[in-house]
Amino acid sequence: MALNEMKFEFKAENPKSINKGWSHFGVVGSGDMEILMEKMDLNGSVQVKIVTPVTGFDNVWGMVMEKFIRSSNLGDVYIEINDNNATPVVVSMRLRQALADANKQEEEVDEDA
Repeated sequence: MALNEMKFEFKAENPKSINKGWSHFGVVGSGDMEILMEKMDLNGSVQVKIVTPVTGFDNVWGMVMEKFIRSSNLGDVYIEINDNNATPVVVSMRLRQALADANKQEEEVDEDA
C-alpha cells in the first residue's frame, strides 16, 4: 500500500514552544495515530509532516492542523504524524493529548540524593 505524505507550515500570532525537547504520544494502529513533537528553532513557525494511507483529504488535514496551531498558539515545533485512518475528531483529540504531554515539566533530578 502506498503512503500519502503531506507537509504543512503554520505560524500562530503569539507562538510559544513546548516544555520538553521532544515528545512521543500514541500508537499507530487501526483507526489511530502517533504524534511526535520536537522543539526546534523555526522562527516561531510549526512544521508538520503527515504520513497516512488515506488520499484525497489533504485540505481536511490542513484545516485540522491550522485550527490546532491557531488555538494552541504553538510555535518553534516540528510535528510528525503517522496516521492509520484516524478520523478528524481522533486527530484533534490526539493533538491535544500530545501537546499536554509535551508541556509536562521534566522531572528535576536531585543531585544531593
